[in-house]
Amino acid sequence: MEECLQQPSECFKAELTMPSSRDKRNVLVLAICQGLFNSGRGLTFLAATLTGANMLGDDLRFATVPITMMLVGTAAGTIPSAHLMRWLGRKAGFIITSLIGTVGAILSMYALLENSFIGFNFGIFLFGLYGAAAQQYRFAVADAAPDNFKAKAISLVLAAGVLGAFIGPETVELTKDVLGSTEFAGTFVALALFTLATGVIVIGIDIPRLTREEYTDKGRPLGEILLQPVAIVAVISATLGYVIMNLLMTATPLAMLVGEGHVFNDTKFVIEWHAVGMFAPGFFTGSLINRFSVLNVIIVGAILQAASVAIALIGSSVPHFWVSLFLLGIGWNFVFTGGTKLLTEVHSPSERAKVQGINDFIVFTGMAIASLCAGTVYHFLGWQWVNFAALPMIVIILIAVMWLKISQRQLITDRQLEP
Repeated sequence: MEECLQQPSECFKAELTMPSSRDKRNVLVLAICQGLFNSGRGLTFLAATLTGANMLGDDLRFATVPITMMLVGTAAGTIPSAHLMRWLGRKAGFIITSLIGTVGAILSMYALLENSFIGFNFGIFLFGLYGAAAQQYRFAVADAAPDNFKAKAISLVLAAGVLGAFIGPETVELTKDVLGSTEFAGTFVALALFTLATGVIVIGIDIPRLTREEYTDKGRPLGEILLQPVAIVAVISATLGYVIMNLLMTATPLAMLVGEGHVFNDTKFVIEWHAVGMFAPGFFTGSLINRFSVLNVIIVGAILQAASVAIALIGSSVPHFWVSLFLLGIGWNFVFTGGTKLLTEVHSPSERAKVQGINDFIVFTGMAIASLCAGTVYHFLGWQWVNFAALPMIVIILIAVMWLKISQRQLITDRQLEP
């Protein structure tokens, strides 16, 4: 943004740069990987929470612990996976971490057969480590893309997650009773296959490794980068947008099946359409950002998340859950894609590993806390208070974005007044 104020001719050149065939191939390959990853994640969010409830009986305080452990694994793996890719390149990093995730899924299946809650959580933790690397798909596709294609490339890769909207939950239903009397054990065999497939398909990406100069250049101190206004708003948007979504989504199966007595198929239907809301907008979110600005898209996303909370507070019928979770997904897409796009503007190639790594560490640490709190808040206070907890975070996103908009307008005014 500041560069465009200082060197408008360079920004004009960027606008004329067209994506190459390599850029388009990277989008296709990483979009397929994103679709498989989100199928696995959708499967896990639905099956792991219900598995926890099955193992724990009437005490639901820790029913969301498996999801929390997955997110703890993701948070723990963010910085190491970013630096692994800095060292070995994107392709090798994605392959290695997919193998770790596959092992985790198989261990989860075995733990279910042995009725080991601790073992199940360890396997889910390993799958979470893979998830940390898979979160880099959205950044990887932007590495070599021209500036005017970055937002669209990011949103298209995220959009492929819409495959998981149906594949994940439908896979749960098809596989939950495959391995005899142990419910959901077969589901985690399917998770292993999804995860292994990403490690094979990602071989098709073509993303240049850092040059020797870029690798040896440590860049600016991390604190200096993250204290930029754009970086602050990027991290706030991505983190709180994801925390809000995760808090409400994680508690939804408990609220529907346990609290309201809705059947499994209704719960699956709501989760499927929530995932559609999360990823289908990606087919046009990048175009919306290019046309209306990234900050305006984030604002709309936060408003949609507020509307989701309002609908959830009005009623608890299946249509209420459906509309609420669908709007929650769209709001997440706008806020998270916008935050990701903002983050790509604040670092150089040599700085991206540490910046992207710490950003995702913050995001998934917040998600892990939200996931653990979702079960506890639901157990003691109920579904309504889970929704009330989201409102302050929505307000913070809106305040942060408005602050950045005002700061940028003031910067433009000051530049115009300069002699």
